[in-house]
Amino acid sequence: MKTLWFITNPKSGTATPAKADALAALFAERGLVLAGRTAFPDDVLPTPQSLDAAGVDTAVLFAGDGTINAAVSALADWNGAILILPGGTMNMLAKLLHNSTDPAAIVAAAIERERRTCLPYVDVAGQRALVGLILGPAATWVRAREMVRAGRLRGLGRAMKHAWQRTFGRGIRLEGVPALKHGAQAVFVRPEADHLDVAAIDARDFRAIARLGWEWVTGDWVASAEVTQCHVREFRTRGDKPALALVDGEPIMLDPGSMVRVGMMREIFLTTKAAA
Repeated sequence: MKTLWFITNPKSGTATPAKADALAALFAERGLVLAGRTAFPDDVLPTPQSLDAAGVDTAVLFAGDGTINAAVSALADWNGAILILPGGTMNMLAKLLHNSTDPAAIVAAAIERERRTCLPYVDVAGQRALVGLILGPAATWVRAREMVRAGRLRGLGRAMKHAWQRTFGRGIRLEGVPALKHGAQAVFVRPEADHLDVAAIDARDFRAIARLGWEWVTGDWVASAEVTQCHVREFRTRGDKPALALVDGEPIMLDPGSMVRVGMMREIFLTTKAAA
C-alpha cells in the first residue's frame, strides 16, 4: 500500500468533501502517494488499465454502498487492492472488513498489517450485491428516497403515496425458497460465504408494522413474527412482468424468472482484522 487512487462520493453518507480532504492530507502524512482522485458520479471511475498506467497499487473507496458497488464492479478484474473506508450511512462492508469505524484508524492499521480477503456477493442479472439485494413492493420507496436526497420535494407526496400503495398491494413471489410466505412485501437477501441469507417481511396492518419497527430498533428484527428467514444457495423470481429491485441500494429492473445466486469475489479487499 504505497500509491493510491482515492474514490469518493461527496453526496453519500458521511463522505463530505472536508473529510475527504482530511484523509488526503493523512495519506501524505503517512508517506503514501496519491496518484489521483475521483469524485463519483461527476467523474468517470478509473479503469484497471488507467490505474496500472499510474502505478497505483491500492484504490481507496470512501463512499456509500452504491458508489462502492460501482467502483468494485469497475475494478473487479484489477490486480491491485481495494481499501473500503466507512463513508456511507450503515457502512456494513467497512464494519465487516475492519475492527474500527474511524477512517484514519483504518488507514493506519492497513499500513501496518496489510492483508487481503475475499467477499461474498449476491449474483443477480449480471450484477453483484455486496451488501444485499432487496426485492418486493417495498423497493418502490427508492424513488421517494432519491427525491429527498436530491432536494426535489415537488412530487414527493405522489411518490410516497405510490410506494405506500404498492407496499400493501400484491407481494413478491419466489421459486426455490419454500420456507418463505407467498406475497411478502419485502425480501432482504444478504450474501454469506456459502449461502444466501433470505429474510421476508409480511406486515399487513399498523400493529404489525409497529411491532416490526420495535424489533428492528431493539436489534433483532429477524426474530419478529412478521419476518421469515431461511438459507438457500439460489432461487428465482416469479411473475409475468419485470419488477423493481435494489442492488446495494441502487434500483434495477429484474425480468421474470431471474436467477439469484451466491458468489465469491477474489481476494482483492484489504482487511485490518486479524486472520481467523
